[in-house]
Amino acid sequence: MSLSVAGKETHERRLHAFKHALEQGALSNLRQMINGLHPAEVAHLLESFPVEERELLWEMVDPEKDGDVLLYVNDEVRASLIREMGHQELVAAAEGLDTDDLADFLQDLPDVVIKEVLQSLNDQNRQRLESVLSYPDDTAGGLMNTDTITVRPDVTLDVVLRYLRMRSELPEATDRLYVVDRGDRYLGALSLSALLTRPEDQIVAQVMDRGINAIPAHLSEREVASLFEKRDLVSAPVIDEQGKLIGRITVDDVVDVIRDEADHSLMSMAGLDEEDDMFAPVMVSARSRAIWLGINLATAFLASWVIGLFENTLSRFVALAVLMPIVASMGGIAGSQTLTLVIRGLALGRVGSANARRLLFKELAVGLLNGLLWALVVAAIAILWFDDYRIGAIIGTAIVVNLLFAAFSGAVIPLLLRRFGADPALGGSVMLTTVTDVVGFMAFLGLATIFLR
Repeated sequence: MSLSVAGKETHERRLHAFKHALEQGALSNLRQMINGLHPAEVAHLLESFPVEERELLWEMVDPEKDGDVLLYVNDEVRASLIREMGHQELVAAAEGLDTDDLADFLQDLPDVVIKEVLQSLNDQNRQRLESVLSYPDDTAGGLMNTDTITVRPDVTLDVVLRYLRMRSELPEATDRLYVVDRGDRYLGALSLSALLTRPEDQIVAQVMDRGINAIPAHLSEREVASLFEKRDLVSAPVIDEQGKLIGRITVDDVVDVIRDEADHSLMSMAGLDEEDDMFAPVMVSARSRAIWLGINLATAFLASWVIGLFENTLSRFVALAVLMPIVASMGGIAGSQTLTLVIRGLALGRVGSANARRLLFKELAVGLLNGLLWALVVAAIAILWFDDYRIGAIIGTAIVVNLLFAAFSGAVIPLLLRRFGADPALGGSVMLTTVTDVVGFMAFLGLATIFLR
């Protein structure tokens, strides 16, 4: 969960206060403090404590808050808390959750608890839940909430107002009602502002907005987030293949998607999972990270093997060993800049097959321009340092070559990974590092072997 600077300071003070209360054994104060927080703040607090202290704090949370808190913690922490809860506690935690939240929650529960939760629902809520569960998690259908208010186009605004008063409350984040025909096919939207400000004798069809496009249930959550961003939406209707209204998506759900995408991109760059528990046991954390360290080691050996091919050249020219890291480092930085740009473009839907070629040529041009600029700078320094024009020319040429390969790799690697169904953020940096190291060393030492005889 991302926080502003003020939010971080508040959380830091809260952590100190809770840590002090734990050390003093002031359990009654702890219970009062933790239950005075919003469920999201409780979740953030639990994620910030080691396992033993977390379990103690979790026991103090009001059971009525359990379900909401479990929705805010990350997957690994949620699983550990659920393991400590009894069946009846879990069933009670599921009560009162919105349909979309309940669908997320159920997937982490034991089968026997899922059965009890489903049995506790009335027919209407069970059908709504089954509707959400029938779609993949990462689609609009899996993201939607089925708690919507629909009206017919041929009724007056006065009838709609009386209907709302009879309900006594509206679903959260309701900014408009949805207009459907007798077959529940979506026709348009009636904003609350129009409902309250237009004459009551007008019919819905006269004042409804037909320009509010519905979102297909199969649309990916990433595309849903992009639509909300571009159209400044607070909520949007969701329809099935027949055009029938089946639910709505609200901006709070989209904010969660955006946050998760940002966390995923950041953590994947280091080969980590955004759902990992920060205070997971040492062996669990070590095991999850070991595979990427192993992959990195393999690529490092590959780069070392390339260096070993030029052992004789290195033994005769010490200057090469001194300057060699510069070539790889320049390529790595240039490549990571292109890689980050392309991954961000893919995430935002701004990069695809239609414009990938133009982007590649643009990045190659940038790589060439920067390569020539910094090749001159480094070559001049190398000549002054070692008093050898040949070494300056060699390292300058190697930098140009490596920056071109870095730009090409930074643009192409994420596109290839995406095409083959892999995560560009997860594997892109490892592959890019291998390319820039190998090409950089090969170009620099290969040129040196040819011209320094």
